[in-house]
Amino acid sequence: MKELKNIIKKFNQANILIIGDLILDEYIWGNADRISPEAPVPVVWAGKREFIPGGAANVANNIRSLDGKVSIVGVIGQDKNADILLSELKKRKIDVKGVFVEPKRHTTVKTRILAGHQQIVRVDWEHTHSLPQELNKGILRFIEKNLDDFDAIIIEDYGKGVVNAELLEELVGLTERNKKIITVDPKEEHFQYYRGVTSMTPNRKELENAIRNLKIKDTTNRFKVNNDRLFTDKDIDSAAQQILKYLKLESVLVTLGEHGMQLFEKNGRVTHIPTVAQAVFDVSGAGDTVISTFTLGLCCGGTLLQAAHLANYAAGIVVGKVGTAVTTRKELSERLV
Repeated sequence: MKELKNIIKKFNQANILIIGDLILDEYIWGNADRISPEAPVPVVWAGKREFIPGGAANVANNIRSLDGKVSIVGVIGQDKNADILLSELKKRKIDVKGVFVEPKRHTTVKTRILAGHQQIVRVDWEHTHSLPQELNKGILRFIEKNLDDFDAIIIEDYGKGVVNAELLEELVGLTERNKKIITVDPKEEHFQYYRGVTSMTPNRKELENAIRNLKIKDTTNRFKVNNDRLFTDKDIDSAAQQILKYLKLESVLVTLGEHGMQLFEKNGRVTHIPTVAQAVFDVSGAGDTVISTFTLGLCCGGTLLQAAHLANYAAGIVVGKVGTAVTTRKELSERLV
């Protein structure tokens, strides 16, 4: 615990670059006590509206809350939601010099309308088509020019187009030459893009779907014959080890919900880390907390296992809060008893 606390003390020295899909989460709260005369749907009397940075922006928010320095690279549209998102990021002291504007895209917005504590509907505005080639090149030029300023890179892939094969291929080569840590919160359809990164943090479902999409098989052909059923715990272990080898990673940290985490390392060591959550109210955004804390731990001299333990403690804190929550360096340190 003393070693973990010493790592936490260094969080404010870390400077991390996040690359990925920026999302603006909008919440509208109200009450519903009647059905609309126009259609069989509830009428929500709106009373409160809130905007929160989501997607890659929520990872940046997690790092700032833990006192790390953070810059973000992503794409927004030329619309009022872009202004709101930039304002929310600047309010949290997140550097936005790497945010690019693409007039032909919507700023991604997810609007959730809630009556009491019940979500009634979610409305998404987004584009998922590929970025123009010149914009992709502009992002790469920005990263290359500023890479020396950062201790690590986090890839936040929500499948909206910012994280693509061309970008990742160039980026991995760049980080290898400059000996930078690069971690990925993956999109299951894009696992083949992540070859050569340091670590990734999939959840159980993402790992299951990725192994099927990639059609990787172990020597027993387990994944071939069992493709249409849920994976057992042994399947998950084998899948993670296959991904580790296939993508040439240093580690895979699999999040398992109430069952904690499982860390698979290149040296063959496998460690189960039981959950330390004292209460679970909301798991929204817990994955963002995991990759944020895990990467900060690696930046500040922690081993893969120490960084994973810190991520587990941080996740245990945020799931005990309602909504997409973050934790602080003080909270995390106090939990280590």
